[in-house]
Amino acid sequence: MILGLFIAFGSCTNATIPKTIIQNRPDPHSFSQPEKAKTTHLELDVVCDFEKKQIIGTATYTIERTTGEEIILDLNGPVIESISLDSELGKKENAEFTIGPLDSILGYPLIIKLKQDTRKIIINYHTTDAAKALQWMTPSMTFSKKFPFLFTQSQSIFARTWLPCQDSPGIRFTYNAKVKVPEGMMATMSATNPQALNPQGQYTFHMDQHIPAYLMALAVGDFSFRAIGPRTGVYAESNLLEKAVWEFEDLEKMVNAAEQLYGTYPWGRYDVIVLPSSFPFGGMENPKLTFLTPSVIAGDRSLTSLLAHELAHSWSGNLVTNATWEDFWLNEGFTTYFESRIMESLYGKEYADMLSLLGSNDLKVAMTEFGEKNPLTQLKLDLKNQDPEDALSDIAYEKGKRLLRYLEERVGRDQWDLFLRSYFKEFAFKSNTTERFQKYLLEYFKELNSGIQDTINIWLYKPGLIDFTPNYTSKKFDAVDQQLSEYLKHKTLESLHTKDWSTHEWIHFIHSLPIQAPLVEPLEQAFQLSKSKNAEIASIWLIYLIKNDYGKQYLAVIDGFLAGVGRRKFVLPIFEQLIDSGLKEEAKQIFNQVKDGYHPITYNSVNELLSVKNK
Repeated sequence: MILGLFIAFGSCTNATIPKTIIQNRPDPHSFSQPEKAKTTHLELDVVCDFEKKQIIGTATYTIERTTGEEIILDLNGPVIESISLDSELGKKENAEFTIGPLDSILGYPLIIKLKQDTRKIIINYHTTDAAKALQWMTPSMTFSKKFPFLFTQSQSIFARTWLPCQDSPGIRFTYNAKVKVPEGMMATMSATNPQALNPQGQYTFHMDQHIPAYLMALAVGDFSFRAIGPRTGVYAESNLLEKAVWEFEDLEKMVNAAEQLYGTYPWGRYDVIVLPSSFPFGGMENPKLTFLTPSVIAGDRSLTSLLAHELAHSWSGNLVTNATWEDFWLNEGFTTYFESRIMESLYGKEYADMLSLLGSNDLKVAMTEFGEKNPLTQLKLDLKNQDPEDALSDIAYEKGKRLLRYLEERVGRDQWDLFLRSYFKEFAFKSNTTERFQKYLLEYFKELNSGIQDTINIWLYKPGLIDFTPNYTSKKFDAVDQQLSEYLKHKTLESLHTKDWSTHEWIHFIHSLPIQAPLVEPLEQAFQLSKSKNAEIASIWLIYLIKNDYGKQYLAVIDGFLAGVGRRKFVLPIFEQLIDSGLKEEAKQIFNQVKDGYHPITYNSVNELLSVKNK
């Protein structure tokens, strides 16, 4: 991890932090002690300097205090220039503050001493190249090639790398922001957004609903807006905008379908922005404005379940938030279940089941990789002294979804839907723990027999897969299996009728192929899967090629793919397979060629992999 230098001016001391600050925190990934003092509102005023690659500005927090004589913020990169206090009467004075010792995972605690009448704290700061949340992109790294680009990725504990804040999902605040960017560029945030370019590059934003710091988001670049429905639309670079509008045509329908399931959409508008290819994830559910990878634009609307997933986060995650990253499944398990229900509502049960079967396969793979006795395969996690990024896997998503599917089958879908409506209403704009969810569930369904509590405890607190198989079926996958069987038997392409295959059928087909080299070349020659414009298909096929000892033969193709896609889901497994197949030096060479185009999250993941694998 690259760390920034911390320069503190004014009344800063070098005193060590009392151990009480480090220990017994309700959130193991934040130094904050909200029970003593917490931030409730942010006024942010910043300039985005693309030449210096810095965000420079002022963060003014309104605070709420109880017993605290100090307030503690998280810091991991920004340089603090000065801090002042603002009293209820508007009296401003310099603050006494301390930047405490470094924690290799969490960064630094910023401890600000408060006066009796302190109402606000005012922090002047600038970011450094240690900001893991930020990617500053040159024009050549964008689709338009005209302007540079900047975007943030604050989840899970990266908000503190570009903004001094109480970086815990259990602490929520509202915010207003003023953002100055170079002329000719547009800015958007996780807030009420402009739909037209400001010629002077001056933008204002408002978020009137309380959100945690990890949902703070900013994107600046050469993009424009196109409406899809009365409350939905797309931001994208000009040469992607039409494609995105077509791909996301059902966005408004998705919002309507979600509302029919679990209540009124709570955030006003739901827009999406397509980011450059280096965005490290499929999507990020920033309120009002989902950040999306361009790899979702497949040209056939086959990957729009990702949209349904990020939309579902508007309820599970953004509205009701995991209190800590140890409760991460409350965000992702609920959302994956909700995603499936949206897709079923719009496209039918068979389509949704096809997606669920692929998810079940991902869960089995994750269980194999972690090992079923690994505590990271629990839903409720213990992440003390661990980076929360270590727990980001399909376990929270798919095992969490399975638990909710199990409960649905136990109580019946109608009753389960009523419960979820009640749950989202009860915990709206609050943070929740696994224990509070469990308590609310058992109180709601008092008629359930006592034995279910023991079963739920196993789901939540024990590692490994649970003996429960949801009733997913797919006639289309069955047909693919039959064709594959014939192909393996006769080794003739005439057995394969792929003309109308969806992305999901191709994925199922490739995952089902045995490691059998003679099959590789005719499939590649016939379908050119390594050069597919669909990144989902191309990535898993390239892995299959490498497994079959075709890695050296296709190094140029692999290099081209890794240079054009920055999504960690695609990038990391390919590098891992190269290394596991004896191509360590080739993997290093490719990484050295492409690394400058990766977001720090992807860069660090691959860099760590290469370091570990080469020991």
